[in-house]
Amino acid sequence: MNEILRIKSISEIHRLLNVEKPLHPLVSVCKHIPEMNLDITNVNICFDFYIISLKSDIKGSIYYGRNTYDFDEGTVLFSAPGQVFKITGEPIIDLKGWTLFIHPDLLSKSNLHQSIQQYRFFSYDVNEALHISNKEKMILSEFVANIENEIAQNLDYHSQDLIIHNLESILKYSERFYDRQFLTRTNANKDIISKFEKYIINYFNSNELMKNGIPSAKQCGEALNMSGHYLSDLLKIETGKTIKEHIDLRLIDKAKHQLLNSTISVKLLAYGLGFEYPQYFSRFFKNKTGMSPSEYRNSN
Repeated sequence: MNEILRIKSISEIHRLLNVEKPLHPLVSVCKHIPEMNLDITNVNICFDFYIISLKSDIKGSIYYGRNTYDFDEGTVLFSAPGQVFKITGEPIIDLKGWTLFIHPDLLSKSNLHQSIQQYRFFSYDVNEALHISNKEKMILSEFVANIENEIAQNLDYHSQDLIIHNLESILKYSERFYDRQFLTRTNANKDIISKFEKYIINYFNSNELMKNGIPSAKQCGEALNMSGHYLSDLLKIETGKTIKEHIDLRLIDKAKHQLLNSTISVKLLAYGLGFEYPQYFSRFFKNKTGMSPSEYRNSN
């Protein structure tokens, strides 16, 4: 098993990258400079803090499936604490980019400590990065500059709130830009939705439910070569329903059909639908239909 290099603090990542010491122990804006050390390829690295990084001025078009997109001026990557990365090849220092490091302790006394969990793009895969236009890049960079200015001056009573305020703005705008990205990829999204529906239909029509249980968002995403969170958010934008909601509908439809067209016991039906315990199925069915499985069978 490959060893994992764990980076626990902001100071530690600054030393690793060979950049100046951070001015704040819990947050820093690292501008990309020629002296940066990126000789950390083929190493598994785990960071104990949030990372938001802009790679600027990408040359050429961005390809997604069989499509190309106009928003090719920059890419923003998001990483949550505990994620493991491995850099391969020979990375090139992007001198117009920046990286924002945020230790979770910075957020501990703010509402952002909890609300940051709602930003699911921290769990997207690298190939699901946010592609932004020059205008969008300027918006995010302005908030980053505000954080950098707050860090550079003497800290006072307002410093923490202002840093958090600008960080929240970065996250909210990033969420807006991701929604735009989903919309600009409508044709590619329809292809993904079609593949998802085919995967679910095949899964439900085989013995996979009984053998391996109800598919998870992660499992569905991996089947389509993407993260479960990204697939779920894409489905929500395009269909109004998340992966779980799509799967729940399939489960209810299959359960109703079997209840009305067979004499199989509720217990065996539950096992066949991938539920480990029949009572879980009965509770699930009643929550979705307002009736227990037996009541539904007897009412038709």
